Amino acid sequence: MNYKLSMVLALCLSLFTNVLQAQEEKTEKKEEGYVFREDVLIKHTPPKNQFRSSTCWSYATIGMLESEIIRIGNGDSDLSEAFIIYKTYSQKANDYVRWNGTINFGPGGACHDVILTMKEYGIVPDEVMSGLVIGEDHFVHNEMDNVLKGYVSAVIKNPNKKLTPVWRKGMEGILNAYIGEVPEEFEYNGKKYTPKSYFESLGLNMDHYKTFTSFTHHPFYENFILELPDNWMMQTNYNIPLDDMIAMIDDALDNGYTIAWASDVSEKGFSWKNGVAIVPDEENPDVTGTDRDRWESLNNKEKTEELYKFNAPVKEKIITQEIRQEAFDNYQTTDDHGMQIVGRAFDQNGTKYYIVKNSWGGIDDQKYSGYFYASEPFVRYKTINITLNTNGVSKNLKNKIKY
Repeated sequence: MNYKLSMVLALCLSLFTNVLQAQEEKTEKKEEGYVFREDVLIKHTPPKNQFRSSTCWSYATIGMLESEIIRIGNGDSDLSEAFIIYKTYSQKANDYVRWNGTINFGPGGACHDVILTMKEYGIVPDEVMSGLVIGEDHFVHNEMDNVLKGYVSAVIKNPNKKLTPVWRKGMEGILNAYIGEVPEEFEYNGKKYTPKSYFESLGLNMDHYKTFTSFTHHPFYENFILELPDNWMMQTNYNIPLDDMIAMIDDALDNGYTIAWASDVSEKGFSWKNGVAIVPDEENPDVTGTDRDRWESLNNKEKTEELYKFNAPVKEKIITQEIRQEAFDNYQTTDDHGMQIVGRAFDQNGTKYYIVKNSWGGIDDQKYSGYFYASEPFVRYKTINITLNTNGVSKNLKNKIKY
C-alpha cells in the first residue's frame, strides 16, 4: 500500500508540476509583445478618417469637444469638420490677402482654430454638412488646397491696383464647389437651427478651453505666440514646465476630461502599424535578458534596427526640458499632427502610456482599430501643445500655474 500510495503521490506531483509549467509557458507566451492594462478610458466618439486632407487639427479638437458633450450629459454628437474647414479657410483667405501673401496659407491649422471658429460662427452636425460633395467617401482635398492657394495668390498679384468687391465671393464659390455650402438654417432631429443656435444647444462654454505648451525660449507661466507656420491666427499658448504639462494631462484624465494633442509623429519611434509611439534609449539600452555578447557585436545600424522592432517594450530615453527644447529649436520636433488623448494605460513593465484616438481610419486594418499607445517619454519629447477644458485641472496645479 505504501508503495502504491507513493506512486500515486508522485504521479499527482508530476501532473501538478506539468500544469504549473504549462500555465507559466502560457503566461510567458501571453506576455510577448506589448501587453497594455487600461487604467483610465474617457467616453468618446469613434475614430474618424481625415483621409487625403491636412485637417487633423479639426478632427482632434472636434473629437475632444464631442467627448465634452458626452461628459456634460448631452449624448453622442457627430460634429461637422467640414464646417470648421470652410470657415477657417475663409478667414485665412482674408488674412492672407491683408498681409499681402506674407503669412502662411494652407490646409494646416491648430486646435484653437476650432475653439475660436465655433465660438464665432457656431457649428452644424456632420449629417447636415459632411463636406463630401465630389463623389468620394472621405475628404480628398489636394486639388482644393492648390486651387485655393492659386486663387488668393492671383488676387494679391492682380494688376488692377485695387481689389474687386467680389473676390471673397469667388473664394466662397470654390469652397462651395469642393465641400458644400454652409447652411444658414437647417432642420435636425425635428428642430430648426442656425449654426449658432445648434452650437448653443450643445452646452459648451468655449471660454473654458485653453492651450498649453512647454518651451524655454519664452518665460514660464506666461502666454506667448508659438512660432509655428500653422499658427496663422497668431494665438497664444500658456507656457508651463514639462512636469506641469504631464501633470495637467493626468489631472484631466483622472477627472474625466480628454485632451486635444498636437505632436510630432515623424520620429522612427512612432509606428502607426504597430500601434505604439516610443523613444528608445539608443545610447543606454537595457539588454537584460538578451545575449549580451551578440548585442555588443552588432554595429550601430543593427542595434538601431533591434531597438525599433516594436516586438516588446524597451528601455526609453529620459526626456528633460533641455532635450525637448533642443529638438524644437533644430526643427526635429515640428507641428505634424493633431490627435485626441482619451485614456491612460500601463504595459507589462509598468511603463505609462497614453491612449490616443487618431484620425487615420484604420478601424478594420490597424492593430488597435484606430488607436495607438504613446509612452510618457514620447509625449514629453514630442508634444507641441495641448488644448483642454481647464476645469479638469486640479486645484493645486491651478494655484501653481495661475493661468
